[in-house]
Amino acid sequence: MYNKFGQFIDGKWQPSSDKGTYDVINPATEELIGKASKATPADVEKALKSAEKGFKIWKKTSPWERSNLIKNISDLIRKKNKDLAKWLTLEVGKPFKEGLGEVGSAADIFEWNAEETKRIYGQTVESRFENTRVHVYYQPVGVVAAMVPWNFPVILAARKISTALAAGCSVICKPDIITPGCVMELVDIIKEAGIPSGVVNLLSGDPASVSSQLISSNIVKKVSITGSTRVGKLILKQAAEKVQRVTMELSGHAPFIVFEDVDIKKVADMAIAAKFRNNGQVCISPSRFYIHEKKKEEFTKLFVEKTKKLKIGNGLDESVQLGPMTTKKRLDEVEELVEKTKQEGAQILCGGKRPSGFNKGYFYEPTVFDNIKDNFTIMKQEPFGPLVPITTFKDYDEVIKRANNHELGLASYIYTNSLEKAQKASELMETGVVAVNTSIVAVAEAPFGGIKQTGYGREGGSMGIKDYLNIKYTHLGLDV
Repeated sequence: MYNKFGQFIDGKWQPSSDKGTYDVINPATEELIGKASKATPADVEKALKSAEKGFKIWKKTSPWERSNLIKNISDLIRKKNKDLAKWLTLEVGKPFKEGLGEVGSAADIFEWNAEETKRIYGQTVESRFENTRVHVYYQPVGVVAAMVPWNFPVILAARKISTALAAGCSVICKPDIITPGCVMELVDIIKEAGIPSGVVNLLSGDPASVSSQLISSNIVKKVSITGSTRVGKLILKQAAEKVQRVTMELSGHAPFIVFEDVDIKKVADMAIAAKFRNNGQVCISPSRFYIHEKKKEEFTKLFVEKTKKLKIGNGLDESVQLGPMTTKKRLDEVEELVEKTKQEGAQILCGGKRPSGFNKGYFYEPTVFDNIKDNFTIMKQEPFGPLVPITTFKDYDEVIKRANNHELGLASYIYTNSLEKAQKASELMETGVVAVNTSIVAVAEAPFGGIKQTGYGREGGSMGIKDYLNIKYTHLGLDV
């Protein structure tokens, strides 16, 4: 399936310089999907030169022309949504309907940034001097290295590529080796949309070596990464040597707070939707459930009932709601965390094992825990899987303090019919994103990102493009 792709450099698909490849596995069947091209250092250098040349072309392309081309990408994504969604099911394992949702969001992001291209506003400041003028304007930073993870490869590649293009930057995109085909298909669409050669490039191969070579190059002026906090810190250290601009969206461990004044049926439905999307392999997935003690029994009973009804299987089956874990490594880590949580004293209300009836595939049952304490490993370590630890709280101040007592700060969820609680709690949560009475967090028109150990910078919204622009101030004398 990867034969028509390879490395995308200077507007052309091509094999790696040594014709090297690596295996890509379907997590639902453990079968070989195909062999993807593996970049060599020579390929990386070639891509860097291509992006450098592409930047010179793209930064001179008018905003209206850039906007039209980016909008073309959005239109083509919607036209080819089923092709992209199938890649997501094959490589990530997510249900096909979820894949269609991700692809639709990616199209929205390209459309949004097509519009933002025309709205990079500068500023005129009143000068203190009669014979001078003060102007502030924005210029693209240059070549961007975009590091894309495996859990949402299409939408996260879309965020980075579309924003860079809107700002006037060129891009070298590096997909994860687990999900290269998703991003290759997207880049092929970008090619079809008419983006000039060299403006968008793709390197497929070993993440550590490719990333290191890109970041060490003087050609790369900005790095955008979505990934783990551990990897983010390594990249940040290397980028510091070149004083490169970095946008980082790293790990999360989202609290899900339910106050006593809500309709539990509605909240349970939103909890299911938020928690089990992509089988919990989501940085914004709710992973610490704080339920008011008066509502805990009702919520837990309903949540477990709904969880048991979720159908597990291959995402190509339209009736499936939960696919496999994406990798054997992720499956092993989830199993290990479940055993650790049991040893620490938790009670399993449902799940806790691999489902019966599957001879192949990295499947694991959605698992709900009771009798959870704040010092348990699962409350400190991001589960990144279908694991639900439930605990209780008595009052407002207590739960806000407990929820904020974590080094990660990406997303949080609050459920209450009290306007006062909703407003104050959303202000007090130490996260970059807060969802109040909704399960929807990431949308094209809003800035997305975290604080604390989750990183910095934002993607999306009107603010996202600023991270891809340099600010220039000119003090202009009218005569000499």
